[in-house]
Amino acid sequence: MTLRAKLFIGAMAAAGVVALAVGLLQWECTDPVRFLSLLIIALIASRLKVKLPGTNGNMSVNLPFILIALAMLSLSETVLIAAASAFIQGLPTRGNSLKPVQALFNVSALVVATATAHLVYTRAALIPLLAARSVLIALAGVAFLVTDTLPVATVISLTENFTLVKVWRDMLELTFSYFALSAGIAAIAATATHYVGWQTPLLVLPVMIASYVSYKRYFRLPAAAAIGNLQFATLPAGAREKAGVHD
Repeated sequence: MTLRAKLFIGAMAAAGVVALAVGLLQWECTDPVRFLSLLIIALIASRLKVKLPGTNGNMSVNLPFILIALAMLSLSETVLIAAASAFIQGLPTRGNSLKPVQALFNVSALVVATATAHLVYTRAALIPLLAARSVLIALAGVAFLVTDTLPVATVISLTENFTLVKVWRDMLELTFSYFALSAGIAAIAATATHYVGWQTPLLVLPVMIASYVSYKRYFRLPAAAAIGNLQFATLPAGAREKAGVHD
């Protein structure tokens, strides 16, 4: 790993620690049952991972629950859910060992992306024209997309000698539909809570399980092998099995 890559990973780790500390130091939890419910669902979704063809990377279906959390919970609750989700998603399968540096980068990057999205959501909510929950989640989703994928693209460009713009562009082409789907589902679920109750997001898990099965079947098709020609592994929402991060 190059020195620049190590410095960048160190900077991301520091930013993640700061973001998590800021959230936890101002701990706020008005509804423990709601918080624990979203936490458990997010952790379950984090283990539903789909291997991307031709890479060592994978993606999980936990993003909608992170977006729902930032719309319904406090910053402290949301960053804790993000950190726990990233860690659980990065746990190795049988026969593999946990790589501490990689795990630290995964958690830090997702915490930073989540904290940034939460900041965008809360600041935009102060503008009357943007106060609709669906609009706020869309804006937060865009912020999350940028801050979640850009650090991964940066690490890959530093370790694999690819240009950052090309890596990031290819990454966005591969993952944009996933982010759009997640933001759409989160917006619908969060809006429905106003009329039905906070339990509505619990119904999202079966939808994401169905999406997981669909993605898994699609990536098994011969046509999906073309994705393997990409020279990177993109890992939405915190999973980065191959982001140039090694011990």
